[in-house]
Amino acid sequence: MRQEATDGPARPYHHGDLRAALLAAAAAELEARGIEAFSLRSVAKRAGVSHAAPAHHFGDVNGLLTALAAEGFRRFVAHQAAREDRGGADPAARLVEAGLGYIAFARANPALFRLMFASDRPDFGEPALAAAAEAAFGQLADACAAVAVRRGGAVPPAEVEATWGIVHGLADLLAGGRLKRLAALPEAEREAELRDIIARGLPR
Repeated sequence: MRQEATDGPARPYHHGDLRAALLAAAAAELEARGIEAFSLRSVAKRAGVSHAAPAHHFGDVNGLLTALAAEGFRRFVAHQAAREDRGGADPAARLVEAGLGYIAFARANPALFRLMFASDRPDFGEPALAAAAEAAFGQLADACAAVAVRRGGAVPPAEVEATWGIVHGLADLLAGGRLKRLAALPEAEREAELRDIIARGLPR
């Protein structure tokens, strides 16, 4: 379960990778206060650096949000890949596990997830963000393709989109607190139901 971000400033930054420290502070600020109250000044305060530091690295607030969304997609891909490995060698099991990883990331990082998928603040024309977002979709498409290869054919684009729609819809509804019955279940029971729902939508 996600640890709640605190409202106070983070431990002051002293050394190391300032850009990474600012992105970590930005992620915490986004989860704590939401995009409406997000600002370069609030991120600098949380990171314990000068007010000019975020602008120096990211230009303006949308530049920081663009970089944060790109970092979010990279974390998202890594999270799914780690979860996918739990499925072993079976492509269908791996795809279901990747779907569970997708949902788990959204539940653990709801504000970041909304920034990545439902905000017009990030600039998706920026190369790093475009590449990270494309890699995230490519990971799902590759997992669907592996299922199709096992069955002896190619996966139509519509099947990839259908699988994505199911997994993303579950992630978005759970992250937004809409699926209250599922969210209230013990983790093992919730994952069992989610596995069943995702498995029904897999490429046949």
